[in-house]
Amino acid sequence: MTDLRKTSTAMILTACLLATGCAGGDEPEPAGDQGKEAVPHGHVEGAREAAEQQSRLVMADAATGTVRVLDLVTGDTATLGAVGPVTDATTDGRFAYLATGTGTEIVDSGAWTVDHGDHVHYYRAKIRRAGRVEGPGPVRAHSDPAVTALSFGDGSVRLFDREALEDARPGTGRALPGATAPVIPYGEHLVVPGTGAAHDRVEIRDRDGKPVSSPDETCPEPRGTALTRRGAVLGCADGALLISEDDGAFTARKIPYGAAVAPAERAVEFRHRAGSTTLAARAGRNAAWILDVTARTWKRIETGPVSAVNTAGEGTPLLALGADGHLSAHDPATGRRTTRTPLLPPASAGPAPVIEVDAGRAYVNDPAGRAVYEIDFNDRLRRARTFSLDFAPSHMVETGR
Repeated sequence: MTDLRKTSTAMILTACLLATGCAGGDEPEPAGDQGKEAVPHGHVEGAREAAEQQSRLVMADAATGTVRVLDLVTGDTATLGAVGPVTDATTDGRFAYLATGTGTEIVDSGAWTVDHGDHVHYYRAKIRRAGRVEGPGPVRAHSDPAVTALSFGDGSVRLFDREALEDARPGTGRALPGATAPVIPYGEHLVVPGTGAAHDRVEIRDRDGKPVSSPDETCPEPRGTALTRRGAVLGCADGALLISEDDGAFTARKIPYGAAVAPAERAVEFRHRAGSTTLAARAGRNAAWILDVTARTWKRIETGPVSAVNTAGEGTPLLALGADGHLSAHDPATGRRTTRTPLLPPASAGPAPVIEVDAGRAYVNDPAGRAVYEIDFNDRLRRARTFSLDFAPSHMVETGR
């Protein structure tokens, strides 16, 4: 997605007029439409606009494939049946993609955010199954308003029409040749890492997959990805690469680790609040990374044995779930642990729990205890709510972003 803070007012108005929802309504109505109620600004067919973010958790049981969606606003839980054993889960902000042994089940969480730059719309709609696509897991997903890129476990990438996906008609998708790592739709183009003879080049392609440009900076062994308000971030063997877009022009800036980092301690999966420019990642088994995209700096924090990390962004702590089941908060500037509280049983076999975050709360799944805990990370990790469940939430992603 384009960093709209950098986009001129004229371009915003033009884009809105083309898109329909932002039209100002100054044009006269056709005679046949007189008396009809005007379409509200930002209207989305079949959805209801809300005054606040409509956060939901999509959860799946690894063994049974049971799927539930927990509405964090109302506290209600929707049941979507079973999809078969689930090996992984990811989201693009609205849809959850549940990898099974032979394909990916898609769940429309019915909650999403539309960011127009100077204002934001929040929507809620019906929760439903949205189809299935074939391909080996795990799957990584990134989307913009026109296209969704699904990157599969064998390195293949397919593009899906967003409108068809919203209609629960994903189809088979369109292959994107030459991609070997997760692809990010960004700035009305595609950021495609892992190209070239050495697989360390990054290409900018149009939505049809045709190469447009290739930044001078390289990204050897690309792994983790993130989309922020500063641009698209790729994790590389030597640090991170920030791809930014301004008025159709793409630039790349390397954010080096600053010292040699062993392969086992590189950042390979970024966790963060949607849009935030502060990213967290595990640094092997006993530490975590904080990547400040704005300052273009890395900081290593010694957490001890760690299962999951996340952060809500600037001014908030690094959250680390230890292998012993304790949740800790660390000052991201000093690395000092400020709070620690018991939360889960010690780590065991099976998918590791995750920490999902929004602006004021964190959510941790407890498969053994069949529960999800809402944590106030601004109040010494106080457990604000406990959501008791009738199944094991082995996998969990937050939507509504």
